[in-house]
Amino acid sequence: MDSLQTIYECKSMCLIFISLRQHPQFPLLMAANRDEFYQRQTAVADFWPDHPHVLGGRDLEAGGTWMGITRSGRISLLTNYRDLSNLKTQAPSRGHLVSDYLLSQAQPEDYLKQIEPTAGQYNGFNVLVGTHTELFYLSNYKKGIEQLAPGLHGLSNHLLNTPWPKVARGKEKIAAVWQQPHVRADEVFEVLFDDLRAPDDQLPDTGIGLERERALSSMFIKSPGYGTRCSTFISVDLHNHVFFAERTFDLTTFQHRTRSFEFDLAHG
Repeated sequence: MDSLQTIYECKSMCLIFISLRQHPQFPLLMAANRDEFYQRQTAVADFWPDHPHVLGGRDLEAGGTWMGITRSGRISLLTNYRDLSNLKTQAPSRGHLVSDYLLSQAQPEDYLKQIEPTAGQYNGFNVLVGTHTELFYLSNYKKGIEQLAPGLHGLSNHLLNTPWPKVARGKEKIAAVWQQPHVRADEVFEVLFDDLRAPDDQLPDTGIGLERERALSSMFIKSPGYGTRCSTFISVDLHNHVFFAERTFDLTTFQHRTRSFEFDLAHG
């Protein structure tokens, strides 16, 4: 693992906002940015050929995913926990924590109980699993499994709802969009495209140095060789109708392409 990868190591969503059982029309709203090396091979969001009930992007190098939903409503997503002092070079891929849940039949909390004893084998992670009505959270930097309370939540590369500047700024901006009766994907993506960097006196100290803390402090990251590769928006309404949109970017011009999918949750 070279020094740049050691500093930026992240194979997951790296900024997530969730509105759970808060909006009168949408029990679940999710918005997320995935930050990654530009050279890492990934597949854009689609239903998986080998598991056609799963919708999400795919890591073509390790085989897992960072975020996905199934036709029956199983949902999972992941961020890394940034800790330069505790990186394992031979750790298993964290993306399989997401895909394994999506492909399993285990209840969300039971699934996290199954992986909790071996969580220390992985590099730092935060994983969320559940459905559009209940979500459970596990980090290998915090003891225990937490069920998310109704409301607005933010997650980056520390523990759930840690008020890093990008999390606090994003929650404020996304709340204004999600308080509207009709939630528009374009407005969500506009929030996620915010590249304002935080003031130095608000930056966390995760051991990567001031220059890189600055580069990683914005919601949408633009830096040489590494940055935000895609943005995702998911909504599930009161009629169990799912809307899933992924916006991918040209990494030189930041022109974008958006793919969207809609389906009703299957029963059983």
